[in-house]
Order: sequence, then C-alpha cells, then structure tokens
Amino acid sequence: MPGPTTVLNSGKTLGEICQVANLPDEARAMLGNDTDGPGFVGQLIAQARHRDAVRFLAHALPTRPAVWWAWYCARQAHGAAPDPKAQAALDATQRWIAQPADENRRAAMESAEIAEFGTPAGCAGLAAFFAGDSIGPADRDPVPPPPNMTAKIISSCIALAAVFDEPKSATENFKEFLKQGLEVAEKTRLWTAPEGRGR
Repeated sequence: MPGPTTVLNSGKTLGEICQVANLPDEARAMLGNDTDGPGFVGQLIAQARHRDAVRFLAHALPTRPAVWWAWYCARQAHGAAPDPKAQAALDATQRWIAQPADENRRAAMESAEIAEFGTPAGCAGLAAFFAGDSIGPADRDPVPPPPNMTAKIISSCIALAAVFDEPKSATENFKEFLKQGLEVAEKTRLWTAPEGRGR
C-alpha cells in the first residue's frame, strides 16, 4: 500500500526521505497511507509548501539529475543574458553534468567561487562540487562531504533561484521549477521501486 513505507528507486522509503530532508511535522502529516510520491509533492504544492516540496525532491532524486535540476533553475533565474561570471559558472556546471570527471567538478567549484555562492549560478556549481567523493584538495587524502550536503545545497539553489530576479514571482517560479523537478523524477524512474522491493 502506498504511504510512508513506499519504496523509491533508491531503495529509500518516502518516510525516510522526509526524515533526511528534515521536513516539518506539518508536511510529514500529509504523507498518509494512501499517498504516493507524486501525490505527496502535489499536496505540498497545493498547500503552498513549495520549499518543503523542493527539499523533498532534492533529497529523493539521484545526485546528478538533481544537480541538473538546480542548474536548470539557476539558468532560468539568470535570464537570457547572464553576466559573464554567472555564465562561466553555469557552463562549468553543465560540463560536469555532461561528464562528471573530477577535473570538471573542481572547475565548477572554481567558477562558482568567482560567481559567488549567493547567486543561483554559484550555488549550482557548489552543488556539483559537493556531489563528488572528496571536498579536499585533489592531491590530498579524500575528505568525504557531509551526508546529504549536495541535496541541501540544491534546495538552497532552487529557493534562491525562485526569488533571484523578481521576488514577487517566487510562487510562480517555484511551481515551474517543481514541475521540472517532477519531470526529472519521472525520467529517472524515481517512483519505481527496485526489482524485488514492492510497496
């Protein structure tokens, strides 16, 4: 039966995603026994809990598609003609998404620093960097990133992108970004349990 124990493609349940995403009790209460993943996100959107919906999806999606989602939202936020620093960060992040080599990941971080982490483009590049195995220097012993840090950065990136250009349009931006996030979920078969693990 769908509900908190419904298993996602990652092997985690909806309830576990709510927990790691640190959703408030009011949001978790919407996850009833007859609610599936898309339905849960839809309820959050209907109740204008857009940030909770973003946090849920950011923690539920596979890492690279989730970074793509952040990059997409950042690109939308910066408009048709981003300033050169933002454009460089967007381009560097896109290169990592297309080819997630360590050198591309670190290049995304360098461009993100220049664009500044307080911009959607910089935040997206930071998410790409934390998606790797080590946040330490390349020539040193690996330093694993904190658990779920990439998802947290992605959540912040999308929330920032929603208010970056015109805060008055935040609600519509959130809805558009969440629509895109749900499309990513479908393409990655997020809602399909691994073989042998049903609901």
